Parts: sequence; C-alpha cells; structure tokens
Amino acid sequence: MKRLYKMEWRLEKETALIEAILYLESEPVDEGSLVRISGLSKDVVSQALTALSERYAQEDSGVELSRIGGGVVIAPKKEYWDNLKERYGKKNEAKLSKAALETLSIIAYSQPITRSEIEAIRGVSADTMIRLLLDRGLIKETGKKDVPGKPVLYGTTKEFLKFFRLKSIADLPKLGESEKDRFELNG
Repeated sequence: MKRLYKMEWRLEKETALIEAILYLESEPVDEGSLVRISGLSKDVVSQALTALSERYAQEDSGVELSRIGGGVVIAPKKEYWDNLKERYGKKNEAKLSKAALETLSIIAYSQPITRSEIEAIRGVSADTMIRLLLDRGLIKETGKKDVPGKPVLYGTTKEFLKFFRLKSIADLPKLGESEKDRFELNG
C-alpha cells in the first residue's frame, strides 16, 4: 500500500513537471522534446500528458491540452476563446484580409501549389498575398515543381496549424462539391 502511494505521488510530481514545462513553452512541444527537457521516460511523459488531459477536461478548468502540428500546448478551452481572443489573441496582426484568406485557403486545400496555379484559381495576381503569407510564416516554399522553369511550390506551416488551432492539415473543414470545383485548376 505504501509503495502504491509512493508511485502515485511520483506520477503526480512528474505530471506537475510536464505541466510546468508546457506552461513555460510558448510553442507546441512534441513528446520527444518533453522527454529530453524533463529527463523522464517516454512512457512517463505519455502518462503525464494523459493525466493532464483528464485534469483539464474537468468543468472547473479553463484550459485544455491542445495538439497542434505534432506538438502539445496548454491553451484556453475553445468554448472560452471567443471571450478571450480580443484581449489575448494577436489582435491586429492576426487579422487577414479577404484576399489573404482566399489565397491561404487555396494553398491549404491545394498544396503543394505554384504561384501561377494560385493565380489561375483566383483570377488575379497573387504576388502581394504570397509575400504577406510568407512574412507571417503561414506558408513556406516546399520545393520546386518538375516542369520547365521549375516554379516554386508553396504549402502551409506549423504556424498555420497553430493560427487556426488545427492538429494537422487533415483537420481542415471538408469542402462541398461546389467548393471543391473552385479549388481545381480549369484546363
């Protein structure tokens, strides 16, 4: 009985250590990094994350463990974010124009994609929007297309996932048939 109590206390202490690390990190941290930072085993880190998830799932908690781009971060529960984002969100920096959002969604749903393919879908030049999205870190160059001229291919980043609170690109809302047609190149 004494040994069981000691093991539970130890897991609580290790869970508290993982919680402290997540609190201090401003970016999502993957489990491998948590193992390195904490000096704990992978199993113990995994158990600690499960314990934190369960603790934060309680109604009296305003935070949750969010998995973003392969990492874990302590974040406000989604149900409270509308009340908090005005003060704690990246107010003006976070706002994207309609044109930037349109360009970003084309890239997100069609990646990897070239500038000319984006322009063919949008029907207008995409230079300014691509530059803005690159500067914000929401998209990145992912390679070159194997065609004459070797145009740059663009795709989304971990910052994109964080910005939209997605675990992975697979969590993007599914497109309806008419929306799918919009994101396809004509001809």
